[in-house]
Amino acid sequence: MLYRLHFLQPLWRQIRIATVFPYISLLVWILPLLLFSSGQNSLMAHDEGLYAWRSRRMFDSGDWIAPWGNIHHKTPGPYWLIATAYELFGVSEFSVRIPSTIAGILALLLVYEIGKIILSKKLAWLAAAILSVEFLWLQYCRLGTPDVPMIFLVLLAIWSLLKAELHPRYRYIWSFIAGVSLGLGFLVRSFMIFLPIIALLPYLIGEHRRHRHLANPILYLGFVVGLIPTFSWLWLSWLRYGNGSFEELFKFVIRQNSEPRYLTSILFYVWNIPVKSFPWAGFGFLGLFLGFRRYITRYHLLLVGFPLVLFVELSLFSTRLAHYSLCLYPFIAMLAAVGLDWLGRIYQLGLTKQNIPRNLSYACGVLGILLLLAAIVIFAWDDADISKYAIIGLIVGLGWLILPLIWIARYHFDLKFLTARYWLAGWLIPCWLALAVAGNLGLFSDYNPLYKDFFQQRAIASILQTHPIYFVQVGGKNSVLLNFYTPVRGKQVDTVSQVPAFSYAWIDTKQTPRFSKSYRILGAVQNYQLIQVLPQDR
Repeated sequence: MLYRLHFLQPLWRQIRIATVFPYISLLVWILPLLLFSSGQNSLMAHDEGLYAWRSRRMFDSGDWIAPWGNIHHKTPGPYWLIATAYELFGVSEFSVRIPSTIAGILALLLVYEIGKIILSKKLAWLAAAILSVEFLWLQYCRLGTPDVPMIFLVLLAIWSLLKAELHPRYRYIWSFIAGVSLGLGFLVRSFMIFLPIIALLPYLIGEHRRHRHLANPILYLGFVVGLIPTFSWLWLSWLRYGNGSFEELFKFVIRQNSEPRYLTSILFYVWNIPVKSFPWAGFGFLGLFLGFRRYITRYHLLLVGFPLVLFVELSLFSTRLAHYSLCLYPFIAMLAAVGLDWLGRIYQLGLTKQNIPRNLSYACGVLGILLLLAAIVIFAWDDADISKYAIIGLIVGLGWLILPLIWIARYHFDLKFLTARYWLAGWLIPCWLALAVAGNLGLFSDYNPLYKDFFQQRAIASILQTHPIYFVQVGGKNSVLLNFYTPVRGKQVDTVSQVPAFSYAWIDTKQTPRFSKSYRILGAVQNYQLIQVLPQDR
């Protein structure tokens, strides 16, 4: 008996390895993309800087309700996440971004888990791999904003609903998790969480006879429980500011829809999503078409219905920004996996009548050659500011030559070992290399090196670390960087004359006129100056 158990150990070990291999391989695939950097980090203005600064105010003051001294228009979930990271790792760009990075990794694994249920293990892994190399998704996994944490909660809710359907015995547990996830989504992203909730209606209503989610009271109970942190914050805020705490949340949503900050067409996402997710949106559209043909027989109302409804919602919302569409990107990845797998099977069969894979391979070869020529021209131009983009162009150009070479080797030199797996890898590898090189050059981490270099100057750093710095009419998009990188913040004043003698202040040369009170300039970064106010002559 012991011998048999000993004999079965290698088999058991192989089973365990096969079980965890997809997760390990996905982590090996995504972690370099999340970690590669130039060694220098600086925040992006405007959104990331705002979240970082507001979280720092929360952390420094110890007030986790309303440290800004007035009614706030957003729920505090993202500030709590970043402030907690400050508690654990200290105040830095790394701490600002770690919640999104962790949420991005977990969301990637959830896409794999969801894909296993509605597609297959093979397509699930492919979808997760594609999501990793979607440009906008990867960028926001490395930014301190609430978008990716909210999407993680949405994916967790979807996965829990699917698990509740597959395992009726544990239906109430999974439904409760789904409800809590959606309730916590309100804490993280306020009313924006209702857009993906509405997008779930095709699946919730159309397949209700099968899963009965809408008739499950535990789902609603979980949602209410998930709202408890938000209700607690609102109540504590109400104790300070009264009904204005509730009104400000609603007013912000109304302002966003009635007074758009950016003039964009209703067709904004029609072109923006394909550009920011190139080339996967094209394959996603093919997968959407296959989904309409019921290629996905059981969950097409989720795989097809969710992204279509969400796309319409986002397009009708008058304020249209690229990162608002991030919740679509996991579904673009899954649909792209469906479309790319369909093309891979055509490639494997070598059908002459359906030569789409051949044409795509040659088109990528042409694109690769054009990128190589563009890179050579940029290198010849010898401009240091854009030479790093030439490096990316060179890498991508060489990468896109993989596809035509694979096709030619298989069908002209009879190298039959180059199966569809190699052809699919030919799509993934160039995108991975491009994003890895971009990360290594600092394009995903060092957004404002000019500011970071300024604050690292010894003379400037010594003043900022030891003296409170006043802010005199400091405005503009990049002013949030001054707020974050100024550890000891003084008062906000209207004129230099309000700053005490020998004190230090930031001024905005575009907004602040010259005053009679004299000062000396200690340093300048763009249109901002750090000054010391001098005493008046007597």
